[in-house]
Amino acid sequence: QAVAVANRLVDNDKVIGVVGHFCSSSTIPASEVYSDAGVIAITPGSTNPTVTERGLKEMFRMCGRDDQQGVVAGDYIVDVLKGKKVAVINDKDTYGKGLADATAKQLVARGVKPVLEEGLTRGEKDFSALVTKIRSTGADVVYFGGLHPEAGPLVRQMREQGLKDVKFMSDDGIVTDELVTTAGGAQYVDGVYMTFGADPRVLPDSKAVVDQFRKSGYEPEGYTLYAYASIQALAAGFNGAKSNKGDKAAEWLKAHPVKTVMGEKAWDAKGDLKVSDYVVYQWDAAGKYKQLEKQK
Repeated sequence: QAVAVANRLVDNDKVIGVVGHFCSSSTIPASEVYSDAGVIAITPGSTNPTVTERGLKEMFRMCGRDDQQGVVAGDYIVDVLKGKKVAVINDKDTYGKGLADATAKQLVARGVKPVLEEGLTRGEKDFSALVTKIRSTGADVVYFGGLHPEAGPLVRQMREQGLKDVKFMSDDGIVTDELVTTAGGAQYVDGVYMTFGADPRVLPDSKAVVDQFRKSGYEPEGYTLYAYASIQALAAGFNGAKSNKGDKAAEWLKAHPVKTVMGEKAWDAKGDLKVSDYVVYQWDAAGKYKQLEKQK
Protein backbone atom coordinates (compact mmCIF):
# COMPACT_ATOMS: atom_id res chain seq x y z
CA GLN A 1 0.00 0.00 0.00
CA ALA A 2 2.72 2.50 0.94
CA VAL A 3 4.65 1.95 -2.29
CA ALA A 4 1.46 2.23 -4.33
CA VAL A 5 0.64 5.52 -2.61
CA ALA A 6 4.17 6.80 -3.17
CA ASN A 7 4.04 5.93 -6.87
CA ARG A 8 0.69 7.67 -7.23
CA LEU A 9 1.94 10.81 -5.48
CA VAL A 10 5.04 10.93 -7.67
CA ASP A 11 3.57 9.89 -11.03
CA ASN A 12 0.03 11.27 -10.91
CA ASP A 13 0.04 14.11 -8.41
CA LYS A 14 3.57 15.35 -9.23
CA VAL A 15 4.27 16.22 -5.60
CA ILE A 16 7.58 17.87 -4.72
CA GLY A 17 7.54 17.12 -0.99
CA VAL A 18 5.97 14.57 1.35
CA VAL A 19 5.21 14.52 5.07
CA GLY A 20 5.25 10.82 5.79
CA HIS A 21 4.94 8.07 6.17
CA PHE A 22 4.05 7.27 9.77
CA CYS A 23 5.15 3.66 10.38
CA SER A 24 8.71 2.66 9.59
CA SER A 25 7.52 -0.40 7.65
CA SER A 26 5.72 1.99 5.29
CA THR A 27 8.31 4.75 5.21
CA ILE A 28 11.27 2.53 4.34
CA PRO A 29 9.94 1.13 1.02
CA ALA A 30 8.05 4.31 0.07
CA SER A 31 11.12 6.47 0.58
CA GLU A 32 12.93 4.54 -2.15
CA VAL A 33 10.26 5.72 -4.59
CA TYR A 34 10.53 9.32 -3.42
CA SER A 35 14.32 9.27 -3.59
CA ASP A 36 14.35 7.88 -7.13
CA ALA A 37 12.05 10.74 -8.15
CA GLY A 38 14.05 13.38 -6.30
CA VAL A 39 11.17 14.09 -3.90
CA ILE A 40 12.07 15.22 -0.38
CA ALA A 41 10.23 13.45 2.46
CA ILE A 42 10.07 14.15 6.20
CA THR A 43 8.54 11.48 8.41
CA PRO A 44 6.92 12.74 11.61
CA GLY A 45 6.97 9.37 13.34
CA SER A 46 9.16 6.65 11.76
CA THR A 47 11.85 5.84 14.30
CA ASN A 48 13.58 2.75 12.89
CA PRO A 49 17.27 3.59 12.24
CA THR A 50 17.10 2.09 8.73
CA VAL A 51 14.98 5.04 7.59
CA THR A 52 18.03 7.30 7.49
CA GLU A 53 20.83 4.75 7.23
CA ARG A 54 20.53 4.00 3.48
CA GLY A 55 22.10 7.14 2.10
CA LEU A 56 18.88 8.63 0.73
CA LYS A 57 19.73 12.32 0.66
CA GLU A 58 16.08 13.46 0.46
CA MET A 59 14.93 11.49 3.54
CA PHE A 60 14.51 13.28 6.89
CA ARG A 61 12.71 12.70 10.17
CA MET A 62 11.15 15.02 12.73
CA CYS A 63 11.37 12.39 15.48
CA GLY A 64 14.14 10.48 17.20
CA ARG A 65 15.45 6.97 16.52
CA ASP A 66 14.74 3.61 18.12
CA ASP A 67 18.34 3.18 19.19
CA GLN A 68 17.97 6.43 21.17
CA GLN A 69 14.52 5.54 22.50
CA GLY A 70 15.59 2.03 23.47
CA VAL A 71 18.42 3.38 25.61
CA VAL A 72 16.01 5.66 27.49
CA ALA A 73 13.54 2.80 28.01
CA GLY A 74 16.19 0.32 29.13
CA ASP A 75 17.75 2.76 31.57
CA TYR A 76 14.36 3.69 33.02
CA ILE A 77 13.42 0.04 33.53
CA VAL A 78 16.67 -0.60 35.41
CA ASP A 79 17.09 2.67 37.31
CA VAL A 80 13.53 3.66 38.16
CA LEU A 81 11.29 0.60 37.79
CA LYS A 82 14.04 -1.55 39.34
CA GLY A 83 13.28 -4.34 36.88
CA LYS A 84 15.13 -7.58 37.59
CA LYS A 85 13.08 -9.96 35.44
CA VAL A 86 12.02 -8.22 32.24
CA ALA A 87 9.89 -9.77 29.49
CA VAL A 88 10.42 -8.06 26.13
CA ILE A 89 7.53 -8.46 23.67
CA ASN A 90 7.29 -7.15 20.10
CA ASP A 91 4.75 -7.13 17.27
CA LYS A 92 7.19 -8.60 14.68
CA ASP A 93 6.95 -5.40 12.63
CA THR A 94 9.94 -3.30 11.57
CA TYR A 95 9.13 -0.61 14.14
CA GLY A 96 8.07 -2.78 17.06
CA LYS A 97 10.79 -5.41 16.79
CA GLY A 98 13.47 -2.82 16.15
CA LEU A 99 12.53 -0.92 19.27
CA ALA A 100 12.18 -4.06 21.39
CA ASP A 101 15.62 -5.21 20.24
CA ALA A 102 17.14 -1.80 21.06
CA THR A 103 15.61 -1.89 24.53
CA ALA A 104 16.73 -5.47 25.15
CA LYS A 105 20.25 -4.53 24.05
CA GLN A 106 20.35 -1.70 26.58
CA LEU A 107 18.98 -3.96 29.32
CA VAL A 108 21.78 -6.46 28.67
CA ALA A 109 24.31 -3.62 28.69
CA ARG A 110 22.97 -2.69 32.12
CA GLY A 111 23.29 -6.25 33.38
CA VAL A 112 19.64 -7.32 33.05
CA LYS A 113 19.14 -10.18 30.59
CA PRO A 114 15.47 -10.45 29.52
CA VAL A 115 13.72 -13.51 30.92
CA LEU A 116 11.56 -13.68 27.79
CA GLU A 117 11.79 -12.27 24.26
CA GLU A 118 8.64 -13.08 22.32
CA GLY A 119 6.75 -11.84 19.28
CA LEU A 120 3.02 -11.51 18.72
CA THR A 121 1.15 -10.91 15.48
CA ARG A 122 -0.49 -7.62 14.58
CA GLY A 123 -4.25 -7.97 14.54
CA GLU A 124 -4.31 -10.62 17.28
CA LYS A 125 -6.67 -10.02 20.18
CA ASP A 126 -6.30 -13.15 22.31
CA PHE A 127 -3.01 -13.07 24.19
CA SER A 128 -3.90 -15.59 26.91
CA ALA A 129 -1.12 -18.00 25.90
CA LEU A 130 1.42 -15.17 25.90
CA VAL A 131 0.21 -13.92 29.29
CA THR A 132 0.59 -17.45 30.68
CA LYS A 133 4.15 -17.56 29.37
CA ILE A 134 4.91 -14.16 30.92
CA ARG A 135 3.53 -15.35 34.26
CA SER A 136 5.70 -18.48 34.15
CA THR A 137 8.86 -16.34 33.92
CA GLY A 138 8.04 -14.38 37.07
CA ALA A 139 8.56 -11.14 35.15
CA ASP A 140 8.30 -7.94 37.18
CA VAL A 141 8.31 -5.68 34.10
CA VAL A 142 6.90 -6.23 30.61
CA TYR A 143 8.23 -4.08 27.78
CA PHE A 144 6.21 -4.03 24.55
CA GLY A 145 7.54 -2.77 21.23
CA GLY A 146 4.57 -2.07 19.00
CA LEU A 147 1.38 -0.06 18.56
CA HIS A 148 -1.77 0.64 20.58
CA PRO A 149 -4.11 -1.88 18.84
CA GLU A 150 -2.09 -4.72 20.40
CA ALA A 151 -0.76 -2.95 23.50
CA GLY A 152 -4.29 -2.25 24.77
CA PRO A 153 -5.59 -5.84 24.72
CA LEU A 154 -2.26 -7.17 26.01
CA VAL A 155 -2.18 -4.98 29.10
CA ARG A 156 -5.89 -5.61 29.77
CA GLN A 157 -5.47 -9.37 29.62
CA MET A 158 -2.43 -9.18 31.86
CA ARG A 159 -4.51 -7.33 34.46
CA GLU A 160 -7.51 -9.63 34.07
CA GLN A 161 -5.33 -12.71 34.46
CA GLY A 162 -3.76 -11.59 37.72
CA LEU A 163 -0.61 -9.77 36.65
CA LYS A 164 -1.74 -6.53 38.26
CA ASP A 165 1.58 -5.78 39.94
CA VAL A 166 3.70 -6.35 36.83
CA LYS A 167 4.80 -2.98 35.44
CA PHE A 168 4.03 -2.39 31.76
CA MET A 169 6.14 -0.13 29.58
CA SER A 170 5.89 0.64 25.88
CA ASP A 171 6.89 3.19 23.27
CA ASP A 172 5.72 6.12 21.18
CA GLY A 173 3.51 3.73 19.23
CA ILE A 174 0.92 3.96 22.02
CA VAL A 175 0.89 7.75 22.27
CA THR A 176 -2.78 8.14 21.43
CA ASP A 177 -6.04 8.37 23.36
CA GLU A 178 -7.13 5.32 21.35
CA LEU A 179 -5.03 3.18 23.71
CA VAL A 180 -7.81 3.58 26.27
CA THR A 181 -10.34 2.29 23.75
CA THR A 182 -8.30 -0.71 22.64
CA ALA A 183 -7.60 -1.60 26.28
CA GLY A 184 -11.29 -1.50 27.13
CA GLY A 185 -11.15 1.32 29.65
CA ALA A 186 -8.89 3.73 31.51
CA GLN A 187 -8.65 1.37 34.48
CA TYR A 188 -6.47 -0.96 32.40
CA VAL A 189 -3.99 1.65 31.18
CA ASP A 190 -3.58 3.24 34.62
CA GLY A 191 0.11 3.08 35.52
CA VAL A 192 1.37 2.20 32.02
CA TYR A 193 4.70 3.82 31.11
CA MET A 194 5.84 4.89 27.65
CA THR A 195 8.67 6.76 25.95
CA PHE A 196 7.99 9.72 23.67
CA GLY A 197 9.53 13.07 22.85
CA ALA A 198 9.06 15.90 25.32
CA ASP A 199 5.45 17.13 24.96
CA PRO A 200 5.54 19.82 22.25
CA ARG A 201 2.15 21.19 23.36
CA VAL A 202 3.77 22.92 26.33
CA LEU A 203 6.46 24.69 24.32
CA PRO A 204 6.17 28.47 23.88
CA ASP A 205 6.63 28.07 20.10
CA SER A 206 3.55 25.87 19.83
CA LYS A 207 1.10 27.91 21.93
CA ALA A 208 -0.63 29.79 19.10
CA VAL A 209 -1.09 26.67 16.98
CA VAL A 210 -2.21 24.55 19.94
CA ASP A 211 -4.78 27.20 20.86
CA GLN A 212 -6.11 27.18 17.30
CA PHE A 213 -6.44 23.40 17.31
CA ARG A 214 -8.26 23.42 20.64
CA LYS A 215 -10.64 26.18 19.54
CA SER A 216 -11.64 23.94 16.65
CA GLY A 217 -12.33 21.08 19.06
CA TYR A 218 -9.23 19.04 18.31
CA GLU A 219 -6.54 18.13 20.84
CA PRO A 220 -3.14 18.09 19.07
CA GLU A 221 -1.84 15.02 20.89
CA GLY A 222 0.65 12.42 19.74
CA TYR A 223 2.30 13.22 16.44
CA THR A 224 0.04 16.09 15.37
CA LEU A 225 2.61 18.81 16.01
CA TYR A 226 5.39 16.62 14.60
CA ALA A 227 3.50 16.58 11.30
CA TYR A 228 2.85 20.32 11.52
CA ALA A 229 6.55 20.97 12.13
CA SER A 230 7.42 18.71 9.19
CA ILE A 231 5.30 20.87 6.90
CA GLN A 232 7.06 23.96 8.24
CA ALA A 233 10.44 22.36 7.57
CA LEU A 234 9.51 21.44 4.00
CA ALA A 235 8.37 25.00 3.34
CA ALA A 236 11.56 26.39 4.87
CA GLY A 237 13.67 24.06 2.74
CA PHE A 238 12.05 25.07 -0.54
CA ASN A 239 12.02 28.76 0.35
CA GLY A 240 15.57 28.72 1.64
CA ALA A 241 16.90 26.90 -1.41
CA LYS A 242 14.79 29.09 -3.72
CA SER A 243 14.01 25.90 -5.60
CA ASN A 244 11.26 23.28 -5.82
CA LYS A 245 13.82 20.52 -6.31
CA GLY A 246 14.03 17.98 -3.50
CA ASP A 247 17.80 17.66 -3.55
CA LYS A 248 18.26 21.43 -3.27
CA ALA A 249 15.78 21.68 -0.38
CA ALA A 250 17.53 18.75 1.33
CA GLU A 251 20.92 20.40 1.02
CA TRP A 252 19.56 23.61 2.51
CA LEU A 253 17.91 21.84 5.47
CA LYS A 254 21.12 20.01 6.35
CA ALA A 255 22.95 23.34 6.50
CA HIS A 256 20.37 25.52 8.27
CA PRO A 257 18.29 25.16 11.47
CA VAL A 258 14.55 25.75 11.11
CA LYS A 259 12.12 27.38 13.52
CA THR A 260 9.03 25.19 14.03
CA VAL A 261 6.15 24.78 16.46
CA MET A 262 8.42 22.31 18.25
CA GLY A 263 11.23 24.81 18.58
CA GLU A 264 14.36 25.09 16.47
CA LYS A 265 15.29 21.89 14.63
CA ALA A 266 18.51 20.96 12.85
CA TRP A 267 19.52 17.85 10.91
CA ASP A 268 22.74 15.97 10.33
CA ALA A 269 24.04 14.61 7.02
CA LYS A 270 21.81 11.52 7.32
CA GLY A 271 18.61 13.50 7.85
CA ASP A 272 18.40 12.70 11.57
CA LEU A 273 17.74 15.39 14.15
CA LYS A 274 20.94 16.57 15.78
CA VAL A 275 19.18 16.61 19.17
CA SER A 276 16.60 14.06 20.37
CA ASP A 277 14.59 14.50 23.56
CA TYR A 278 12.98 11.20 24.58
CA VAL A 279 11.41 11.20 28.04
CA VAL A 280 9.05 8.92 29.97
CA TYR A 281 5.30 9.39 30.39
CA GLN A 282 2.75 7.57 32.52
CA TRP A 283 -0.95 6.96 31.95
CA ASP A 284 -3.39 7.60 34.81
CA ALA A 285 -6.81 6.35 35.94
CA ALA A 286 -8.52 9.10 33.94
CA GLY A 287 -7.06 7.75 30.70
CA LYS A 288 -4.61 10.63 30.27
CA TYR A 289 -0.84 10.59 30.03
CA LYS A 290 1.59 12.93 31.72
CA GLN A 291 5.30 13.53 31.27
CA LEU A 292 7.21 12.39 34.34
CA GLU A 293 10.01 14.35 35.90
CA LYS A 294 13.39 13.32 34.53
CA GLN A 295 14.93 10.74 36.82
CA LYS A 296 18.46 9.42 36.87
